[in-house]
Amino acid sequence: MNNDNASITQGSTAKIVEDNEGWKGHWPLLLAIAILFVMLTLEYGFDYIPVFPYNFIIYAIAYLLSGYNVLFLAWRKAKRFDFFNEFFLMSIATLGAFAIGSYSEGVAVMAFYSIGEWFQDSAVNKAKRSIKALLDVRPEEVTVIRGNKTEVIHPKEVKVGEVIQVKPGEKVALDGELVSDKASFNTAALTGESKPDTKQKGERIFAGMINLNTVAEVKVTALFQDSKLSRILEMVQDATSRKSQTQLFISRFAKVYTPIVFALALLVCLVPYLVVEDYIFEVWFYRALVFLVISCPCALVVSIPLGYFGGIGLASRKGILFKGSNFLDVMTEVDVVVMDKTGTLTEGIFKVQEVVAQGVTENELLKLAAVLESQSTHPIGLAVVEYAGKEALHNISISNVEEISGHGLKGIVDGKEVLAGNTKLMKKFNIDYPHSVDAKVYTIVVVAIDNQYSGYITIADQIKEDAPVVITELHNLGMQTVMLSGDKEAVVKKVAKEIGIDNAYGDLLPEGKVEKVQELKDQGKRIAFVGDGVNDAPVVALADAGIAMGGLGSDATIETADIVIQNDKPSKIVTAIRAGKLTKKIVWQNIILAMTVKVIVLGLGAGGVANLWEAVIADVGVALLAILNAVRIQKSDI
Repeated sequence: MNNDNASITQGSTAKIVEDNEGWKGHWPLLLAIAILFVMLTLEYGFDYIPVFPYNFIIYAIAYLLSGYNVLFLAWRKAKRFDFFNEFFLMSIATLGAFAIGSYSEGVAVMAFYSIGEWFQDSAVNKAKRSIKALLDVRPEEVTVIRGNKTEVIHPKEVKVGEVIQVKPGEKVALDGELVSDKASFNTAALTGESKPDTKQKGERIFAGMINLNTVAEVKVTALFQDSKLSRILEMVQDATSRKSQTQLFISRFAKVYTPIVFALALLVCLVPYLVVEDYIFEVWFYRALVFLVISCPCALVVSIPLGYFGGIGLASRKGILFKGSNFLDVMTEVDVVVMDKTGTLTEGIFKVQEVVAQGVTENELLKLAAVLESQSTHPIGLAVVEYAGKEALHNISISNVEEISGHGLKGIVDGKEVLAGNTKLMKKFNIDYPHSVDAKVYTIVVVAIDNQYSGYITIADQIKEDAPVVITELHNLGMQTVMLSGDKEAVVKKVAKEIGIDNAYGDLLPEGKVEKVQELKDQGKRIAFVGDGVNDAPVVALADAGIAMGGLGSDATIETADIVIQNDKPSKIVTAIRAGKLTKKIVWQNIILAMTVKVIVLGLGAGGVANLWEAVIADVGVALLAILNAVRIQKSDI
């Protein structure tokens, strides 16, 4: 079967399905079913059949109401000499039933076939909508400065060259350049670096950055539709075009299968003429029609793509975008999961890790440092203040605060001269400190009180809460775990040890990550790589399954990736694997069910045991069961 034959929604009926997926959009089919029900009730309940031609006219109206889409597509394909498709097969079978006077059976075949297509269309479109709803989280409002006033409008109304205002905590909605003197942004997903980036006037700002402290003004350099999230939404439209190997096999199988069953149906009708003494054409023609109806590969061509849509829909509800059903299969074959550190296994946000005091208590050191840092807008200072708590700032006097660029802060706190900054600040004021401080791998705030070294506070990227859990679960699934990072080797080894990673490598440039992944591939491993920064894009492309942390992930990585984790939780890696395994399991259940029933009923139909009604039940009934089985993927809990 051709790829464009998979559903009535394609071609002329796409608009009907998209615009009128509910029952109102299918009133012709529902009316046809009502007519069929009334006619069958009259025939079997009251033993009354309208005389010809009235019965023919009534059934013909019901037939056209239920099958005009199928007939149209069959005719359109026949004009291109494409006869071996399900539309032509169903048209021939049902028109043949009318030709021998089996009106009710002809209508029933067409009506139930159309119901099956309705089920498929509804389920597929629901899966598509759930994916789009998940992704379409672009800001609905943006504050733009026009004249001397600010206006809150939709970002798509902002023109290139206009200035927007971004408040603390807000995500930048549009690409641009900073107009304010300076501002700090969370850029971990864009750069792969955990340290927040302080931008100066004129520097570039990208959609996806989060403003950390002061109100910032940004001059827009790109339209809303060119933003990262807009491009992701475009990719969703193409997600279904990348088919799994199972889908491709069924498509190839149907191309061969359909002409064979046409030929077999013809033989069922004509060969008995040569070997049966009391051959009656009408009897054997009816058996051929039964054979055609049973042989229609609806259950396969409908339920298998729907199963993969179900898997994509299930994953989307869990915050995971699969860009194609083929990657659901790939995730079932992965045996090594390679991960970046910053922004993938760690938060990419500064947190106080350790407070070491000398000559004063830790509480005293932390309090004095926090009070001084409260006068700064630098993210490192904010981390210290947050750790100390607001209570530490109460009833403490502070004066003569001086910010020493590139070094730190100086001020009088509670009558004591306090210095808080890096080791360069200590050297600038000739304050001796232990050499071991220089060896610290994390960002460090060194504190001096009254010209005496008093200790330090380490600031580091925090490990994500679910990172240790995901490593344990991956090991339980029999998978090897590897971490690659451009961060310092000591930091990488420490994080790896804390969360249980099998192997970890630091100080890697992007090409170094590519080399490590290539080494694993050369060993015959199936690789899934998880990353979030621009520097991860090359290795994401190299892996069998490239996974991007997409909540704040860079455009380059998200566009290159095969799977996007929208909420940045590493535990979703395991969820993606489970979604793939569940989808594959249900798809193969449907294949086995459909083929088993068809083989049995084909034999019964050719032998005259099964009639056209039983063929309808065997074909459409099995298709509906397979559809319902596929739909339950979206209801599953993984």
